[in-house]
Amino acid sequence: MIFSEKDIQQIELKGLNLKKAQRQIELFENGIPFANLVAEATIDNGILRLSENETQQFMSYFESKKNSVSILKFVPASGAATRMFKFLYRFLEEYDLEKGSINSYINKYKNKDLSLFFIGLDKFPFYHIVQDKLHESYPNYDSLSINEQRLLLVKMMLDADKLDYGNSPKGLMPFHKYKNQILSTAFEEHLYESALYSSSDESTKLHFTISEKHNHKFDEEFSRIEKNVEAKTDSKFDISFSYQKESTDTIAVTPKNKPFREDDGSLLFRPSGHGALIENLNDLNADIIFIKNIDNVVTYKYKNDVSKYKKVLAGILLEIQEQVFKYLEFLDDTIESQEQLIEIGEFLINKMNVKINSEFEKYSLKYQIEYLTEKLNRPIRVCGMVKNEGEPGGGPFWVKDESGNISLQIVESAQINKKSKQQKQILKNATHFNPVDLVCGVKNHKGEKFDLKKFVDTKAAFISMKTKTGKDLKALELPGLWNGSMANWNTVFVEVPLITFNPVKTVNDLLKGPHQIK
Repeated sequence: MIFSEKDIQQIELKGLNLKKAQRQIELFENGIPFANLVAEATIDNGILRLSENETQQFMSYFESKKNSVSILKFVPASGAATRMFKFLYRFLEEYDLEKGSINSYINKYKNKDLSLFFIGLDKFPFYHIVQDKLHESYPNYDSLSINEQRLLLVKMMLDADKLDYGNSPKGLMPFHKYKNQILSTAFEEHLYESALYSSSDESTKLHFTISEKHNHKFDEEFSRIEKNVEAKTDSKFDISFSYQKESTDTIAVTPKNKPFREDDGSLLFRPSGHGALIENLNDLNADIIFIKNIDNVVTYKYKNDVSKYKKVLAGILLEIQEQVFKYLEFLDDTIESQEQLIEIGEFLINKMNVKINSEFEKYSLKYQIEYLTEKLNRPIRVCGMVKNEGEPGGGPFWVKDESGNISLQIVESAQINKKSKQQKQILKNATHFNPVDLVCGVKNHKGEKFDLKKFVDTKAAFISMKTKTGKDLKALELPGLWNGSMANWNTVFVEVPLITFNPVKTVNDLLKGPHQIK
């Protein structure tokens, strides 16, 4: 692909380089291979199920170690709340007040989401805010028909000149309502939860990746709640923010894989998905990093249940990491016995789900040491997995890469070839789902940070079809943060209970038990 001098200038201004842009074009031209699933990860075949005794042991282990390590929580929070209200936006587009009642519209389109929304209306945490605004704007509101009232209510929530909830940051949406109409956002609930498993000797540290245009809103929210949250948790908070880097944007192409150009002839670049956040994660400095999505929170009465399993995952990480560090120090010194190497190999197989090359025993002693060191000396992630109850998204699988290496991976359904009966069957047999509940060790045995960008599988990307000003284009998303971006980490999957997974994907999810006070 030949770029003009002007193109090259634009590419470099983005913080990219010509080589990267050309590689991205090649991905469009060559296509992205599907993940090669070998088997679904299940209990005792890639997923660890703990007894209650083991759960308590790992939790206690974390408690005994937490003050000797630095802890940080990483929360991707840049998204707007638009998708939460997708069915309501559609309702505003389609419903005509003059052509019938809302109930007849619901029946015609079998719109269960809209029906549930209106049934549970007064249980939404923001209901009283919307009602107050309606009565303020429409003095005759109470005398209107039920259909008029409901239509005005949805418009009050979503119209750009009114509350405009759909364009608010998801993290700052009211998620829960406590006594005396006190509202709590997802952002605030993350603070309460994190304080339960932070070090007693340090501030509770959280890092949110947000949209730059919303920076002041998060600052304002923290200023508003800081004193109250600190008093209730008896903890100080150290909160930092970052934005998805422009240098992670990817070039867009036409359906024929030529660079897509704006009307002025300039190249079009697009944000490349949450996989770009590996850069943000790489900039952070902590011994243990918890990762959790912004919308996966619960009301205060469930916080201890959720934090319990955070401690369990962290306890597993610390115990494994301690043994890994001992073995790496051991491998740095002189090895005199083959039995010592066999012990390390068995640890990798049994505790870390690492597949050892069948030719290992034929290697020279020197190469065996190099091989085991390379397998051990990687970032580690311990990931909670919940039983699959039909949620859309990724899951745990055994995957074979192009070199024939088999490893545990979190794979999105879009990465799987549905036309292959065998691949489709493995997907169908999956027993667990990825709730994005990770605890990560990102330093080596010498206390040095890993360069996380070196452990990315760049081919585990996504291509999607989009439009711009009515023209079709192809967009490239980088390997997902917990998919291809962590493909070459050491991975441990652990079954955790469903109470730890309470995402708010649509506004109706706020009606579920863990988001309600009564």
